[in-house]
Amino acid sequence: MVEIIYTHTDEAPMLASASLLPIVSAFASTAGISIRSADISLAGRIIAAFSDHLPEHLRQPDALGELGELTQHPEANIIKLPNISASLPQLLAAIDELQSQGYPVPDYPTNPRSEADNEIRSRYDAVKGSAVNPVLREGNSDRRAPLAVKNYARTHPHRMAPWSADSGTRVATMDLGDFKHNEVSAVVNKACRAQIVFTPLEGSPETITSDIYLESADVLDASVMNAQALDSFLAGALAAAKKEDLLFSVHLKATMMKVSDPVIFGHTVRAFFARTFQRFGSELQAAGLDADNGLASIFSGLEKSAQLRAQAPEILESFAQDLTAGPLLAMVNSDKGITNLHVPSDVIVDASMPAMIRNGGKMWGPDGQLHDTIAVIPDSSYAEVYQAVIDDCIAHGAFDPVTMGSVPNVGLMAQKAEEYGSHDKTFIARAPGRVEIIADDATVLLAREVHAGDIFRSCLTKDAPIRNWVKLAVERARISDTPAIFWLDPERAHDRVMEQKVTHYLDEHDTNGLDITIMSPRLATEATVARIRQGLDTISVTGNVLRDYLTDLFPIMELGTSAKMLSVVPLMAGGGLFETGAGGSAPKLARQLLDENHLRWDSLGEFLAIAESLRHAERTSGNRAARVLATTLDEATERVLSEERSAQRSVGQPDNRSSHLWLATYWAQALATQDADTDLAQIFSPIARQLHEHAAQIQADVIDVQGRAVDLGGYYHPDPQILAEVMRPSTLFNTILASL
Repeated sequence: MVEIIYTHTDEAPMLASASLLPIVSAFASTAGISIRSADISLAGRIIAAFSDHLPEHLRQPDALGELGELTQHPEANIIKLPNISASLPQLLAAIDELQSQGYPVPDYPTNPRSEADNEIRSRYDAVKGSAVNPVLREGNSDRRAPLAVKNYARTHPHRMAPWSADSGTRVATMDLGDFKHNEVSAVVNKACRAQIVFTPLEGSPETITSDIYLESADVLDASVMNAQALDSFLAGALAAAKKEDLLFSVHLKATMMKVSDPVIFGHTVRAFFARTFQRFGSELQAAGLDADNGLASIFSGLEKSAQLRAQAPEILESFAQDLTAGPLLAMVNSDKGITNLHVPSDVIVDASMPAMIRNGGKMWGPDGQLHDTIAVIPDSSYAEVYQAVIDDCIAHGAFDPVTMGSVPNVGLMAQKAEEYGSHDKTFIARAPGRVEIIADDATVLLAREVHAGDIFRSCLTKDAPIRNWVKLAVERARISDTPAIFWLDPERAHDRVMEQKVTHYLDEHDTNGLDITIMSPRLATEATVARIRQGLDTISVTGNVLRDYLTDLFPIMELGTSAKMLSVVPLMAGGGLFETGAGGSAPKLARQLLDENHLRWDSLGEFLAIAESLRHAERTSGNRAARVLATTLDEATERVLSEERSAQRSVGQPDNRSSHLWLATYWAQALATQDADTDLAQIFSPIARQLHEHAAQIQADVIDVQGRAVDLGGYYHPDPQILAEVMRPSTLFNTILASL
C-alpha cells in the first residue's frame, strides 16, 4: 500500500486538518493509499523532546526525527502544513498549557544555574524557531501559482489600496555595521570538522559550536551585527519618524531567525523606550522581564512580579510617557492596543511588508487610522527589495491583480542551506574579542572581531544543494518557457561566491534558448515588477531567506495570499515534500474559531498539495488510481473556486468546514463521472448522489453551530475528541463518508 504522511501542526491548519483529513483519507483508501498523520506541532515536539520525563501513557515518538529519516528515502511522500515557528513567548505558553493538562514537562530555564538546567534549555531551544523546516527540507523549493488559481485571481481580484504619488512611506535600513556589510565567505577546499571559538580580549577561549562537518566545495559564511551601530541606526530612524510625522514600524523574522532577530527586536524596544530602560532597565532585567520578548511580556510580567509590585505603576507610567513622546507607533491591533513592539512574532517581515504594500504603503496607527510609515528593516541584506517595490508603486500606482504577471520561485533551502540566525552558529558576544571558525587541522577558515553585545552568525551552504538548485532552475525555465533571474548581490561576500558556483553549474546544462540571468536583488526586483506590470511571468531563483520573503511578497499582491501557491520540494533522494502555503494568519483565524466557532482558514493550499502528492504516488508506485484521484481533485478544486465555495469571513457564512464539504461533493461527482477508472466510478456514484441530494442539510449543519465560543481543551494541544466534534459537526455527512 502507498503511504502518504500528512503532518499534524498548529493553530488554523491543525483545526482545518481535523475536518479535511478524514475526507482525504476516505477517498484515498479506495485507491489503496493510506494517509498517516505525524505530529510535528509545537506541543508534539515538546512532548517528544521530554518523553523520557513523562509516564508511559503520555509519551509520544519523535515524529519530526522520523520524518527527517524518511526524507532520505525515495519513497518519501510528505504533505507539510504550516507550523508554529516558536518564539519564546509561544514556547512558554505551550509549556504552561501542557503542564495544566497533566504533562510533567519541566519549566523553561530562563536563567540556567546548573548542568541539568542547561540540558533542559538546550532541548527546548531545539524546539524553538523554524525547527521543523531544516529537518524536512532535504530538497530545494519550487513554488508557483497554479493556472486555476491564477485564473480565479484575475476574474475575482482582491482589493489593492491605491498609492499616493507623494507617499512618505519608505524603508529605513543600515548602511554599515550590519550583517551585509560585515560578511565574509569562503569555499571549503577540503573535507574537515570545524568549531566556532570565541576568544575574549580578557579571558580564555570558549568553544561556541563544535562538530561542524564541512565537505570540499561547501560555502561557509560569517558575519556580525554591530550592536552600537544598530543602536545608532535605530535612534536615527526614530528621530526621522518623529520629524517626518510617519509611523514607526519594525519588520523582522523573530521566528525563523530565532537567535538574532529577537535580540534586534529587543534593541528596538529599548530604543523606543530609551528613557524608561535607562531608569528601570536593571530592575526589569533582575525580574527576568526581557525587551527581546516584547512589551506584552514585560507588561504581563509586571502584573505578576512580586519584587516589582511597588514600582509597577511608576514603570507602566514611564512606558506610557515614552509612547506619547516618541513617534506614532504602528499597531498590530489598534482596537486592543497591541503595538508593533508588543510581540516579536507579530511583526514577521515576509507577511507585514506585503500587507503594508497592498494597503497603499500604510499601516494602522494608535488612532485607528492608516498612516504612511518608516518601515525599519535593520539588516540591509534584503531591505532594498521592499524599497524597490515601494518606489515602483509610488511611481506607477498599485499593482492590478487582473493583469499582473506571476513570479514563481526556485529557492535554495536543501540541507539547511543559508539557515542564517536560527541555529547553533549564532550567538551574542558577552565581551569584546575575536570569533574564529577553526578546522581540525588548526586552520582558521573565517574570523570576525566582536564587541560586547554584537550578534555573530555563521551559516553553511553545502555544495550538493547548490548544484541541485541550479538544475531545478534550468528545468523550471525550460518547462514553463519563462525567463529566470538568479538574485545575487555583488556587494555581499556570500553572493559573490554563489555567483561563481551558479555560473559554473549552469555550464553543466543545455541552456540554449533559455533566458537566464544574474542580477542584484535591487535590479532583479525592478526588472521583475516591470514585467509584472506588462502581465509577464518571471522566475525568481533565490537563496533561502529571499525564497521565504518573495514567496509571500509577490503572491500576496497577485493572489491576495501566499496560501494559494503550489509549493513542491523535490527531495534530493527522490521523494517528494508538498507544502501547503504560509501560516501568517493562522493565530488570528484560530482565535476566531475559539470565539465564534467560525474558521476562515483557506485550505486551497492543502487541496493543491494533496493533488501533487497523489501524482507523485502514481509516478513512484505505478498506482494509476492515484492519478485519477489527483485529476478529479483538481477538477473539484477549480469548482470550489469558480463557484465561490471557499471560506468566508463572518459568522453565519460558509467557513473552512463548508469548503471541505463542497470539495468532497465535487470530488465525488468528478470520480463518479470519469471513465479512466470504472471501479472508482462505481464506488463513488452512490456517494456523489447522496452528497448532492443532502447538500443543503449538510451545509446547514455547519452554519448552525456557528456564533458560540468553543473550548477545545487546549490551544496548542487540544483534546482530539472535542476537536473532531467541533470540526466535523455534520452527522449526516460523516455517515455518508463512513460508507467508503
